Amino acid sequence: MKHKYLENVATLSLDAEKCTGCGMCTEVCPHAVFDISEEKAYIVDKDSCMECGACVMNCPAGAIEVDAGTGCAAAIIYGWFTGSEPECGCGDSGCC
Repeated sequence: MKHKYLENVATLSLDAEKCTGCGMCTEVCPHAVFDISEEKAYIVDKDSCMECGACVMNCPAGAIEVDAGTGCAAAIIYGWFTGSEPECGCGDSGCC
């Protein structure tokens, strides 16, 4: 099952100019956010990004940025690991 998070809130960005097309992002991303075409990575589905930071830590070219551990995705993951309800600090907006 592919998880989706809130639309248009992920902090993920990719600098195609820096990308060497090594494919590490496609290997480490748990939600298949990236793919490779014409020897460059591209973002397939930004809304599936859970902002874990695996892509950033494994990109040798420094082409990827994400504010890892922020927002509702981090709260959802924390809830999975602890068995608790997600709490992201959104207040009464109901995002989680």
